[in-house]
Amino acid sequence: MCDDLLTAYERLHDAGPEFGGDEEGDHGLTNHGPMAAEVVVRRGLDLRLDRWLDRYVERLTPLPSPGQPITDWRAALGDPRRLADWTAFFRAEVRSRPWREVLASWWPRLLPGIAAGSTHGVIRVGHAVRALRVRSGPLVLDELANGLAFWAARSRVLPGGRGVGALSPAAALSALPTLPSRSGLIAHRLTRLAALPQWPAAVGSLSVPADPDDVPEVLGALVDAATVRYLSVGRSSPVLLVHTATAPNAVLHCLPVLPKDLWRRSLAAAWAAAAAVTVTYAGPPTRSSALPRGDDPVGVLLDRAADHQDEHVIKFADTAVESFARTGDHDALAAAHLAADLVK
Repeated sequence: MCDDLLTAYERLHDAGPEFGGDEEGDHGLTNHGPMAAEVVVRRGLDLRLDRWLDRYVERLTPLPSPGQPITDWRAALGDPRRLADWTAFFRAEVRSRPWREVLASWWPRLLPGIAAGSTHGVIRVGHAVRALRVRSGPLVLDELANGLAFWAARSRVLPGGRGVGALSPAAALSALPTLPSRSGLIAHRLTRLAALPQWPAAVGSLSVPADPDDVPEVLGALVDAATVRYLSVGRSSPVLLVHTATAPNAVLHCLPVLPKDLWRRSLAAAWAAAAAVTVTYAGPPTRSSALPRGDDPVGVLLDRAADHQDEHVIKFADTAVESFARTGDHDALAAAHLAADLVK
């Protein structure tokens, strides 16, 4: 990890995880600065990160001051008014205990609320874990704490499923129903899942392997299927639907540092998050044009993401490149190109 990322973390250290929204801080936009910065540095994108941050930080709002310590974590979970308290709590946690131990103890507590912040809670944690596996230090530890705090404060539990699933990730995604009423923001739409008759069977349709050692392969296949599916449904909601791939990918990045007894639950939660966003935002599949193949398709995509500079395009390109490395499927790269076409 180069010093550019540490400098970015320092500049973003005391910025809140969201900006805009109403008087209660609800329905705001997510601060993607730390996540995008991690991709820019890790991928070596041809993008001046300092100049990108100069523009980006102007949108952000400061992290509020803590009010009272977190003592009853169950009562504080999902309370956005306790965001600063959660941040202070987790910053103390990662300074007093090994970060992997902190993550392992809090992961099962936070996992049911994986839809937190439109899945950005787990995504931010995933990028921080990826950074920590390269280099630790106070700023990187605090970035993990910031992600965990956002996840905890915005925790949103999705309605559960039923039955034992038998479908592959691609088949399960293709079989998902559509939410009839699609007005409002994501918080409004996710609330309606509980009243959707097909939801319990749909969210329970994925085959979760009995052996934890088989989970990484299935979770990778979920990322791959969601990435490629963006080609046919991305036009329905160009920004929201990238999270059907980037959220499971964040979970995939965390698996190696988590106890194996958490892997099956992690896959089920990642699937629930991807399914929920798909059901609430994806329209009927449409045909998309194929991507011309060149000598360096990965380099072309990463250069385009750097030129585009949108945080969602940057992060989705990163996920698409990882998917392409696993599968060799050029449609994964084409999906990220489509996002660059659609996201303004």
